Amino acid sequence: MFCIFVPYWYTNEAMIIISSREFRDHQKKYFDLVDQNEQIIVQRGKDKAYVIVPLNDADRLSVNEALIQTVQEAEAEYSNHRTTKIKDPGNIWESLL
Repeated sequence: MFCIFVPYWYTNEAMIIISSREFRDHQKKYFDLVDQNEQIIVQRGKDKAYVIVPLNDADRLSVNEALIQTVQEAEAEYSNHRTTKIKDPGNIWESLL
């Protein structure tokens, strides 16, 4: 197992650096550690490294620019009262088309 603890210079916290093979063999363990606010870095080869970071709901929206644009447009339409009232929830297409 390749696992090194080194100081994290900006926050004075420890981080765990593991090989990609170690991560592949024990993914659940490292995902659980990330969920406990541990900093995990996966070293891949000599010159590549990746940080494992959990995403929250806001992060999930922010990674898709098209989705952000669509949500902003929908919010603007709602603010300007450009909405469609669904008359029959059992047949929403009748109200929309």
